[in-house]
Amino acid sequence: MFSFPAYRTSLKSHLVHWRAPVLAASALVSALAALAAGAAPAQAALISTSACNEAPLSQPFARWGDASSYELVAGGDFEGALDGWTLSGGAQRVAGSEPYGATGAVGAYSLELPQGASAESPFTCVDAAYPTFRFFARNLGLLSTVVVQVVYKTPLGTVSLPLGAAALSADWQPTLPMLTGSVVTGLISGGTAQVALRFTALSGHSLIDDVFVDPRMK
Repeated sequence: MFSFPAYRTSLKSHLVHWRAPVLAASALVSALAALAAGAAPAQAALISTSACNEAPLSQPFARWGDASSYELVAGGDFEGALDGWTLSGGAQRVAGSEPYGATGAVGAYSLELPQGASAESPFTCVDAAYPTFRFFARNLGLLSTVVVQVVYKTPLGTVSLPLGAAALSADWQPTLPMLTGSVVTGLISGGTAQVALRFTALSGHSLIDDVFVDPRMK
C-alpha cells in the first residue's frame, strides 16, 4: 500500500544525495562566471547569436502557446539508432510514443527510465542568449520524478548542473521550458556553447520522448 510519508522520506533521502553535487556544480559555475566576466570585454564584439548548426527548426509546441523555433536533439525522437546517447541503469527504447506528432508524425518509440536509470543526449551547439529546451514525458507510477541536468563543455572540463525535477503526469504532456544556462560558457567561447541533457529517474518509472532545444536568440 502506498504511504505518502514513506514516499516523502524516500524522496528527501534522494534529494540529500543531490545536494552536494548541486553545491559543487554551483561553485564551478561561479568560477566560470568569474572567468567569463574577465573574458567578456575582449569577446563582446565576437559573440554570435545565430544558430551554430544547420539543423532544421520547427514549432513543435505551438499548440501549447509556445511559438519558439526548436531543433530536435540528435536521436531525440528515439525512432532510430541512439548514436551518441549514453544509457545506464536500465534505460531503454520501448514501443509507444507521444501522441501529438511534434516531429511532424506520430512515432513508434520513446525512452523508458526505470527508477535510478539515466540517459544523456549527444552534445549540441546553442548560443549564449536565452536558449531553452522542452520534451514530452509521462509517468508510469504514482509520483514519478525525473531530474534534469545540463552538461557543459568548458575550458575547465565537463561540468554538469542539476536544473531541477520535471513535473510528470499519467498522460503524455510537454514539460515547461527549461533554460540551458549557456550564457556563462557562451561568453568565454565566442557566443556559443556545447551542451548535453541528462535525464535521471529519481523515483518511479517514467517515459520521455521528442527532446527539443531552442538554439538561438529571439
